[in-house]
Amino acid sequence: MRMKSLLRRAYPLLPLLQIDKPCLAIPLATALHEGGLNVLEVALRTPQALAALTAIRKALPQLCVGVGSLTLPAQFQQAMDAGAQFAVSPGFTRKLADAAADCGLPWLPGVMTPSEILGAQQAGFSCLKLFPALTGGALQSLLAVFPDLQFCPTGGIKATDLADLLALANVPCVGGSWVCPPDLIRSGDFAQIRKRALEACALAG
Repeated sequence: MRMKSLLRRAYPLLPLLQIDKPCLAIPLATALHEGGLNVLEVALRTPQALAALTAIRKALPQLCVGVGSLTLPAQFQQAMDAGAQFAVSPGFTRKLADAAADCGLPWLPGVMTPSEILGAQQAGFSCLKLFPALTGGALQSLLAVFPDLQFCPTGGIKATDLADLLALANVPCVGGSWVCPPDLIRSGDFAQIRKRALEACALAG
């Protein structure tokens, strides 16, 4: 699946999952799916992240599951071996771009400044993660300068930001962890996570 199509499928929200125990992965993914979210990003921030991703892929093949917080070229192949369908990074480097191309894994690189956006655009990327997230006004300014690019803003976004960001033509979806913060995952409060996912989808209209 191409990244542009993947981000459209993720509408309205690409949730970031930080999972400490693989046994929590399937009930977490199930709650998000029941809440209307079909594309999930498992952050490589815990030793169990790839095992959790593999568990979700096997149990819920109807979901599209990728890895986030990918910062090293070798992690692309590790993610592929675990069953990842896409990868997300907080930044952009040529080595990461080459590794993504070598393994054929759709990649959403992170950018923050116009210079970083230009570098990623010139490398052939038209879908970018905007991290940390900018305000709606700033994203509107980027639309004027980069009309052919799509951005997934993430980092510090709250439910109250969702509708305004999604109203922008260059934002196909928003990334965030407020729907499934680590404390709710660890406590196993999947009913609350499902409720937050439903609320996010309702806010998006």
